[in-house]
Amino acid sequence: MTGADSLLDRAGDVRAGEELDVAKVDAFLKSRIPGLEGAPAIGQFARGASNLTYQVRYPGRDLVLRRPPFGHKAKSAHDMAREARVMKALKPFYPVVPAVLAVGDDLSVMGCEFFVMERIAGIIARQDLPAELGFDAAMTRKLCINVIDKLVELHSIDPAASVSPGKGAGDEGRDLRALGKGEGYVERQVEGWSRRFRDARTDDVSDFEAVMAWLAAHRPRREVAIRAIHGDFRFDNVVLDPADPFKVIGVLDWEMATLGDPLMDLGNSLAYWVEAGDDEYFRMTRRQPTNAPGMLTRAEVIGHYAQRTGLPVADFGFYTVFGLFRVAVIVQQIWRRYRDGASKDPQFARFGPLVTYLDGRCRRLAGV
Repeated sequence: MTGADSLLDRAGDVRAGEELDVAKVDAFLKSRIPGLEGAPAIGQFARGASNLTYQVRYPGRDLVLRRPPFGHKAKSAHDMAREARVMKALKPFYPVVPAVLAVGDDLSVMGCEFFVMERIAGIIARQDLPAELGFDAAMTRKLCINVIDKLVELHSIDPAASVSPGKGAGDEGRDLRALGKGEGYVERQVEGWSRRFRDARTDDVSDFEAVMAWLAAHRPRREVAIRAIHGDFRFDNVVLDPADPFKVIGVLDWEMATLGDPLMDLGNSLAYWVEAGDDEYFRMTRRQPTNAPGMLTRAEVIGHYAQRTGLPVADFGFYTVFGLFRVAVIVQQIWRRYRDGASKDPQFARFGPLVTYLDGRCRRLAGV
């Protein structure tokens, strides 16, 4: 393996306890997707800490299967059929969404709903940029801006004006107004994530009550705009073109996409944006190369985003605290599954202390 192919994101072995029934998956896929031949090889992508993502490889055809995690799941979370519907609706307006090929609602296949999509083969920048890219600071900055601009592009889609025409028999077009409720998004997010934390809390983490009270008291009374939002836009959810690594050719993980306030989406993204100057513990949580020389700081990202969108960002503190709180809730939900023995991924072993750390970080930023 040489050249650009050596940088492609690839699946590894399936983790113990998260295996799929190959025969059942094979039978399902061949009944839904024409042209598949032979027996599939199944691997698992290390990426992601929520839904599980598998590579299903047939001779001459690579597919990706998404299913919920095993064990305890928060009510209304991990709705695979909804994620597939959102991706199908957005694809005509945002071409970097992977094409959904099949949705499985037969629980006899693996005991849950799941969906299968095309595999976009490319480079995914995880904790560090691949050294083989040879990026200097200027090149890294160019990549950073291109990735941010892909979020700006998503937020430029006005759902009220986005009804795609049908393109043929059986294609009725897509109406983005059906993706979510829109108005009242900020209030629903504060209330919903507070409820999820209380439901998932274990006795070995902070209670976050001061943070949740601050968010309820300081939330904006209305959205700055209603746009299609991703909900988890990060470098490790972005696929880069192996032939032109500055170009984004795929955006993955649409589980939390909906209609809502784009500043909430930006705040959620920046909750993962670890800078070189952050404290040691926060630097240990880094899962994307945002500390690399040339990467914009969080403040620079906000400034660039404001310049490109024209949206008001003067009072961004609420969005910063909420983004970190939401990460803490996600981490706590995973920690509960791990502590209960439902998840076997060793990367989750330190998630309990991380929840308590995030409580302290939120309280410092909020001044409570």
